[in-house]
Amino acid sequence: MTTVPVSPLPLPRFPRDFLWGVSTSAAQIEGAVAEDGRGRSVWDVFAAEAGRIKDGSDARVATDHYHRYREDVGLLEELGAGAYRFSVAWPRVVPDGDGPVNEAGLDFYDRLVDALLAAGIAPVPTLFHWDTPQALEERGGWLVRETAERFAAYADVVAGRLGDRVEHWITLNEPAEVTLLGYGLGQHAPGRQLLFEALPAAHHQLLGHGLAVQALRARGATNIGIANSHGPTWRASPSEADTEAAGLYDLLLNRLFAEPVLLGRYPDEELAALLPGPVAEDLKVISQPLDRYGINYYQPTLVGAPGADGAGAADFGGIRLPPELPFAPREIEGYPRTDFGWPVVPEALTELLVTFRERYGDRLPPVVITENGCSYEGVEDAERIAFLDGHLRALHAAMASGADVRGYFVWSLTDNFEWAEGYARRFGLVHVDYATLARTPKASYHWLRDVLREQARG
Repeated sequence: MTTVPVSPLPLPRFPRDFLWGVSTSAAQIEGAVAEDGRGRSVWDVFAAEAGRIKDGSDARVATDHYHRYREDVGLLEELGAGAYRFSVAWPRVVPDGDGPVNEAGLDFYDRLVDALLAAGIAPVPTLFHWDTPQALEERGGWLVRETAERFAAYADVVAGRLGDRVEHWITLNEPAEVTLLGYGLGQHAPGRQLLFEALPAAHHQLLGHGLAVQALRARGATNIGIANSHGPTWRASPSEADTEAAGLYDLLLNRLFAEPVLLGRYPDEELAALLPGPVAEDLKVISQPLDRYGINYYQPTLVGAPGADGAGAADFGGIRLPPELPFAPREIEGYPRTDFGWPVVPEALTELLVTFRERYGDRLPPVVITENGCSYEGVEDAERIAFLDGHLRALHAAMASGADVRGYFVWSLTDNFEWAEGYARRFGLVHVDYATLARTPKASYHWLRDVLREQARG
């Protein structure tokens, strides 16, 4: 289906202090997985197992950002980005997840932060973007409480080194995906297939978030957030079965990860009873006030009750859900699609932000869109321009309706290793030739550069 054309009207004006940025993650771009003392991550091990990555690739080189970060900072500077959201690789800093600190790993992030600041770009480190140290995973990973405690200690180490120059901090990226895809379905690292027995991974990630907030505050941090993935859940029909299925999906993918952080409680008492440890006490740690609430938005999900034969089930972001689940995502028809097959629905971003404002009221801190992007082939990527244009208009509409949004980060700066898809999906504003690692800015990069220049004129 053809992409909706870009509006001929100029983009609306955003506030002068609005934070414009671009996001990446260490596991997807850094490479250098065996250099300078870095330990193994769950994704190193997962990708080495036959059949795990669709094109048989791995991230040992990725885009070689570890050696080419200055070139990438130059691309950010030319783009006019005000901020760069990157992740710190836990196994590069603490190779085994706990124990000795790898100073050479910290030195890399020192150099990156200094290069960003010299270019006038605010560094926004995310402390965990899915690359759990393999040594911790072998002791239970996020299924055990110890990992949350080790994560807080690691957060303290990073803040101790970078805190004098970093203003913005993000603790976790998308704990829902780690829980569902990594521990529930086994289609992401660490590859476990526990279905609902994966719920402890959700609780321990959220506990790790809360403990990391405490560690960051102790180091003087004053601008802390989390990056949760959210999207509207649409019911397939008004029937009782479809309504119930959509409600459960929304609870597990949206409310389970928002409400402990924002409200200090789990959205369902029966679900909370399945979680380990002193849940009531943990929730006091998890729900400490935040300065920003990060939302990664890509698409809405249409959900109904599973059919007797599994009919109607659809891919969840390229992941096939098993028929034994009590809900079934369906195809959303009537909208353009990305090369990944995701529906392009900008107005659902407006819906999501208005819903969050209404649902959580003054418990919701100012929001930052910490990821929003799309996968398309080619350098003359008119579809990506249309996608970004539409979503920025939808974002502005939400703000005009009262949503307090302070920033927007595009996913992603460069094409990269797209997890279980390997190198088959291209989300970047900058094309990467994986044979030569040459960077070529796409048409969307130049479009966004012009947008940011126009916004900066005030």
